[in-house]
Amino acid sequence: MSVKDMTDQQLNRKLAELMGYTVVRKSPNEGWVLLNESGRKNWYIPVCKDEQEAWEHVPDYCNDTTVSLKIQAKTIELDRVAYVNNLYEACYDFKRDEDSVWDEINIAFLLNASARQRAEAAYMTRD
Repeated sequence: MSVKDMTDQQLNRKLAELMGYTVVRKSPNEGWVLLNESGRKNWYIPVCKDEQEAWEHVPDYCNDTTVSLKIQAKTIELDRVAYVNNLYEACYDFKRDEDSVWDEINIAFLLNASARQRAEAAYMTRD
């Protein structure tokens, strides 16, 4: 499935998994909990009836600018060149010509990328 075909929730879950989030069952008789990248449960996230419901509480990388900037920073640490090229593709819907020059217009456009575009670029950079 292409990143463009993913729903926000699907992409949010994939990115959360890449960031180290997990879902575990507290015990056979209790519900499911989402654990953050530190392996802890956030106090404001409820215990859920099933695994799918627990995954619905991951950060909203596709719509929340703050958390999209966090995934962007993490991805830049991994491979800044690939991330910038993938962000260009997410914004323009085509790959950048390797010989093209970065001008102020292209750079300004990337600086104004939406949270969804940042999330797509981060997912595309994951490998």
